[in-house]
Amino acid sequence: MRFGKFEFEWFPKKYGWFPYIWPIYLVLPFFNIRGEHGIKLWIGCAMIVLFAVTYRQLYWVTGKVFNLWLALQMALILALCMFYSPYNFYLGFFTSNFIGWYTDHKKFHVAISCFAAVEVLSLLFGARDLVAGDLPFMMPFLVIMLVMPYGIRSMARRQQLEQELDRANEQIKELIKREERMRIARDLHDTLGHTLSLITLKSQLVEKLAAKDAERAQAEAREIQRTSRAALRQVRELVSDMRAITVAEALAEAGEILRAADIAFDVEGDPRLTGVSDLTQNIVSLCIKEAVTNIVKHSRATRCAVTIETAPAEVRLQIEDNGIGLSSRKVGSDGVSSLPGNSAAGNGLKGMAERLSLIDGTLTVGAGSLEGSDGSEAGSGRGTRLQITIPLIVKEAAKEGETA
Repeated sequence: MRFGKFEFEWFPKKYGWFPYIWPIYLVLPFFNIRGEHGIKLWIGCAMIVLFAVTYRQLYWVTGKVFNLWLALQMALILALCMFYSPYNFYLGFFTSNFIGWYTDHKKFHVAISCFAAVEVLSLLFGARDLVAGDLPFMMPFLVIMLVMPYGIRSMARRQQLEQELDRANEQIKELIKREERMRIARDLHDTLGHTLSLITLKSQLVEKLAAKDAERAQAEAREIQRTSRAALRQVRELVSDMRAITVAEALAEAGEILRAADIAFDVEGDPRLTGVSDLTQNIVSLCIKEAVTNIVKHSRATRCAVTIETAPAEVRLQIEDNGIGLSSRKVGSDGVSSLPGNSAAGNGLKGMAERLSLIDGTLTVGAGSLEGSDGSEAGSGRGTRLQITIPLIVKEAAKEGETA
């Protein structure tokens, strides 16, 4: 609710709609004082309105101010029971809820002791005005009021512990990431620092010898090539030593994500890819994750199938869905410049192609022919088929073998 520049809220948004339900029960105290007249009636109405104010304020305040508003609420219950109707005793359910919010053990027990005294006094002073037989009926409600704060406090404590645990887990994850970055930085410095310094010195020497001693300059250039290949090999070994996800693990995660999105998932072939390096498996796994993300977000598919074929010279992995489809094209390391539909999907394919180019792999995008799990087509198109082709012998590695 906005008044000019001032914005008014009845209750904090974090509590949702729950606080708006309880005020409905404030109709009962008005019903209980309907027989009063004159100034006593007006004072009773004012006390009920003030009780409603305490209810709202207790959602907003903390600390000593919270204690004061809670004490005022208890005093109003006692006054309404003593001077108007003992049936206002049921207003104690409001107070019982707020007592459960105390996290301090001492304050909680002081509050619940005062509350118990208020409720018992309310019944004692108003017992003469009760209808015969109502007092035994009201006792179970008194017990519920006194027990309820313990349950609310226990739930609040559990939620607090869960939040603290979540924060601790986030801190642990951040520390792990930071430690991993530091480890990678140390490894890069230790493994590549000397090699790159050598390449720099050699290239400066070649520049000086180019005009004076061409034969020696060529020899130094060949040495730079060998050193750069060694550096590339060191980088690949460093990446392989990092925690990498395998294709089998990526497909297992993909299955969980797709099934959660009500998309049937099938795998044909051996996902273990025996003999394929950790680096290659990690890159292919990232491509699988990207493809699955595109299927869930953009394809409108009801089925996805992965086919793995291993040949002597290459591995072919095909990811196909029965969604709205993309046009057929081969994607090189430069990615896709004009894909129909969502641009995010095009950017995803470009990233996949760039990753695959690191291991001399290719990505082919084609129209799919996959039907739904019930034999029907899901999208208005023919679906999409992504084929990832990975050579089992990377050309760069072959070159290193020739020069070794």
